[in-house]
Amino acid sequence: METQKVIEERRSIRKFKNQKISKEIVENIIKYGTLAPSAKNRQNWYFSVLTNDIKDKVADLMIEYVNNTDETEERKKMGSPSSVKYSAEVIKQAPVLIIIFKEKNDDYIISDTLSIGACIENICLRATDLGLGSLWIRDIAYVSDSVAELLEHTDLELNCAISIGIADENPKQRPRKELVDIIEWH
Repeated sequence: METQKVIEERRSIRKFKNQKISKEIVENIIKYGTLAPSAKNRQNWYFSVLTNDIKDKVADLMIEYVNNTDETEERKKMGSPSSVKYSAEVIKQAPVLIIIFKEKNDDYIISDTLSIGACIENICLRATDLGLGSLWIRDIAYVSDSVAELLEHTDLELNCAISIGIADENPKQRPRKELVDIIEWH
């Protein structure tokens, strides 16, 4: 597929068919993620690929969080978790969940986060190129410490997750701002 077409066709998929994705395809998708630019070439990403019960356990942690959390100042700071349960349902439905960790290092917070963002976009574009759907999941942040503990990566910081599978929906592109409203020339 041409780059322009892949970018135009990429969508956030929230409904997946119940079909497995091979290890080779997932590794290929991640490989293309790692070809993204990385600040200072740190390549500060580490991937845990989850399927089946362990993937569902992560979703259950998210559901448990929503069910056991009252409205608090900390919760308000992170944003409304109203989508957390919905994201957990998507995780259970998709055959693959890729968790992205990074090294804990306050000196590189911005550069590492931006680098991982570029990596995620490459992953989503490669999935689209292969005819698969993907969803970039930020809601996992609510249970990041629990997930890191479950996966025995407490030495790392959980950044986000991506669900991947065969799309069972074909959503239209969501509205985008007009360039005239977001570009200033000097």
